[in-house]
Amino acid sequence: MNKEMDLLFWKDKKVLITGHTGFKGAWLSFLLYKIGADVSGISLEPKYKENLYDSLTLNNIVKSYIHDIRNIENLKSTINKIQPEIIFHLAAQPLVRESYTNPLLTFETNYIGSANLLEVARNLKSLKSIVMITTDKVYKNKETIIPYNENSELGGYDPYSASKASCELLVSSYRNSYFKDRIGLATARAGNVIGGGDWSIDRILPDAIRSYHGKEKLKIRNPNSIRPWQHVLDSLCGYLYLANAINDDISLSGAYNFGPKIGDTKSVVELIQIVKKELGNFDFTEEKESSELHETNLLNLDNNKSQKNLGFVPKWNSNTAIMKSVRWYKNYYNSKNATELCANDIEDYFKDKDNNE
Repeated sequence: MNKEMDLLFWKDKKVLITGHTGFKGAWLSFLLYKIGADVSGISLEPKYKENLYDSLTLNNIVKSYIHDIRNIENLKSTINKIQPEIIFHLAAQPLVRESYTNPLLTFETNYIGSANLLEVARNLKSLKSIVMITTDKVYKNKETIIPYNENSELGGYDPYSASKASCELLVSSYRNSYFKDRIGLATARAGNVIGGGDWSIDRILPDAIRSYHGKEKLKIRNPNSIRPWQHVLDSLCGYLYLANAINDDISLSGAYNFGPKIGDTKSVVELIQIVKKELGNFDFTEEKESSELHETNLLNLDNNKSQKNLGFVPKWNSNTAIMKSVRWYKNYYNSKNATELCANDIEDYFKDKDNNE
């Protein structure tokens, strides 16, 4: 069972989120606002015309600064103005296939941008903790059913994965060199996150939703690939537990996996079948993947460390995560308000008991 979240901890906390205009960043901004935090964000403009940041009108509740994290002078000026107590670093180039097209941009954003943030942060007197969001793809993937734990070998076949694995080493260096006596610093390695309001290209659930509403055949690159799907609220609440823990006890700093219960994984085709059950039938076809664009076939995370050290257990299993996500889109396209839909999911999440038993 989850240890109950300390909601009072977040009341009036000055929190900075980088990448707050993205899918996870927008959800995190709204979640922190709902539990009483004072939220600021640094990010580029939303990448897609249809996006959760605008749908939630977050510019009305978040102090928003539009900057590129690769520009350290602008970053330094803004962070010094904000004087945050807690930072969640989500700003990234987050797509594997995009990293093949733009590898230099990927490394500059994910590695240099992260280094810029840490360099500015190490001189902040207000700061108590930083959670750097990386990915489950930081591990050297051996295509085995054995789940990866935080001590598993790092790797990175594609530029995206390599940039994030490099970021893990960067964070470890800064933690050991500058942060260990004053500021909690951790990395969060999350599984495949899904939820309402993601309109990214080359992500299976948004692609499926677009295909359904556009009455087009969905093209699936890797139908048998297995992923640790989890709802965005499970990953974000894990981040909140982590930030709280390292704020109170710096010795808990380090790397943490956040994913569903071990064994609660599904293939892409299994996810699509649940989508079809919720929405109605639509066609899909397998699209042969280019041999030059490698993607991992099997991913599985061991989340025992986050359970033991943080008292955090994911609440919604993969079936619930997929169903909740699809119903969000279904209601949204039936003219429901995104703010209401996200607020309802948050309310349901906090009142629900663990359904992973």
